[in-house]
Amino acid sequence: AESPCVKCGQCSAHCPTGAIVENDETSIVWDALHDEEKICIVQIAPSVRVTVGEAFGLAPGTNLTKQIYTALRRLGFKAVFDTNFSADVTIVEEASEFIERFVHKRGALPLITSCCPSWTDYMEKEHHDFLDNFSTAKSPQQMLGVLAKTYYAEKLKIDPAKLYMVSIMPCTAKKYEISRTEEMYASGHKDVDVVLTTREFARMLKQSGVDFLNLPDGEPDSILGDYSGAGTIFGATGGVMEAALRTAYFYATGEKLEKVEVEAVRGLEGVKVGKINVGGAEVRVAVAHGLANVGTVLESVREARKNGDELPYHFIEVMACPGGCIGGGGQPYGVDNERRKLRIAGLYSDDRDRAVRCSHENPELIRLYDDFLGKPLGPKSHKLLHTFYTARPLYKR
Repeated sequence: AESPCVKCGQCSAHCPTGAIVENDETSIVWDALHDEEKICIVQIAPSVRVTVGEAFGLAPGTNLTKQIYTALRRLGFKAVFDTNFSADVTIVEEASEFIERFVHKRGALPLITSCCPSWTDYMEKEHHDFLDNFSTAKSPQQMLGVLAKTYYAEKLKIDPAKLYMVSIMPCTAKKYEISRTEEMYASGHKDVDVVLTTREFARMLKQSGVDFLNLPDGEPDSILGDYSGAGTIFGATGGVMEAALRTAYFYATGEKLEKVEVEAVRGLEGVKVGKINVGGAEVRVAVAHGLANVGTVLESVREARKNGDELPYHFIEVMACPGGCIGGGGQPYGVDNERRKLRIAGLYSDDRDRAVRCSHENPELIRLYDDFLGKPLGPKSHKLLHTFYTARPLYKR
């Protein structure tokens, strides 16, 4: 509790001797898959689809989404969901939150993204003066967990106590996130039961004997599986910001962005800044990846507040790992900037090829709100999809 460690796993990703490794929980998942009392369900994070192939000799950025769906069913999972879907839900909630703060002046600016658990841990320890600026929207992993054990269970008339949710994620911080507060038990059960990194998932595939690279294409369960292009770019630095701006622009103006690609927030610069015109108002944004870069952004906000100046940014995205989730501490070994670029290109390619590219246009998401949640930021959405943060300053000697 008093350690400055933020559980990102970068130490394991870059340890030159391989002495530092993630807490391997593959045996727990195998046991669950063979437990007849459990109904095992699974979700895959946006970035996993363009990185897991590296563990099988494929080029970085190779998109294996459909093979992953098939592989997970072969492993024994009864339902296969895609975290890209809940990334769309996160965007709808977060964009609504931004509109509340920026347009209606209800809440502190800048709004800061909160889907990276290493960043939230770091903020609570080192930058807790920004507590009120944090988006209360849960991460896509947690949103899918709670929706699986409420919406999905209700639709299929399944006892949620029997559902066992496994998440395949890019980093070790997601292992920490699933138990961090009572809000992660919003379904009445532990919303996500266990997290595997991409490396652990690759081990399970090799242990299973499944010929992964030659599997036929599969499909996710549509109820929590269909996603937009905005959902898939969540795995890259700047992707959350770009996805949120696509939807926030529509919510503010009622019109679709003429060009949905927001080039200003793309790339591997440590800090990226940009401006976008939203209904005649200028929205200033910043994107930082790698925690070494976030201090510069936040300090500029502190200075503006202290001097009574205009805020330099209205919306800030932070990801702890260089490159975002594609560079997460649980990804295949050997990451460098060239690999990061190729992995990111794989996600942008998936976005470009999607028929639906904005989160709020996802038909399954629209059905979710119509049939179950009601509206973004509504009472049910707030209960299930939002969380809170607590200042936990480190002890200073």
